[in-house]
Amino acid sequence: MSRIGNKPVQIPAGVNVTIDGTHVAVKGPKGTIEKDFYEKLTISVEDGVLTVSRPDDERETRAMHGLTRALIHNMVVGVSEGFTKSLELAGVGYRVALKGDTLDLSLGYSHPVLYKAPEGITFEVPDNTHIHVKGISKQQVGQVAAEIRSKRPPEPYKGKGIHYVGEHIRRKLGKAAK
Repeated sequence: MSRIGNKPVQIPAGVNVTIDGTHVAVKGPKGTIEKDFYEKLTISVEDGVLTVSRPDDERETRAMHGLTRALIHNMVVGVSEGFTKSLELAGVGYRVALKGDTLDLSLGYSHPVLYKAPEGITFEVPDNTHIHVKGISKQQVGQVAAEIRSKRPPEPYKGKGIHYVGEHIRRKLGKAAK
């Protein structure tokens, strides 16, 4: 019995969900997302509530039940509120600047690192050590944030690098521990 799959998805005002078989299109104030889902599942909307049901208890159908509901919920939240990931730069001389839709990162290399925003993603740089990645697709926002973080991941001795806000970096003592 899927706890996630059986939960109904509340559709807020201003969000329009269109279902054509297993193709779901969600349109809201921030944009539109479309996706095809597993063909055995039944997706229905009644009175502003979307439900996902499955015809049998096969292993694959059970696995796709909760996944489909979670993806549709993320689509609804994305077009109504959007998603944000926040990154922080730590290190002497590490800074970021926004030039149009491109991030200009100074990360201790001999050259600046440029990262252009893909379609559907926007960047906010409130100061020179913080980056906010925003968009309507939760997967795309997380992927872009991970790609930016991979330009200089945090190292365990001094903690220098790019890390998520609130991320705990396991520190090592180094030579002093002996």
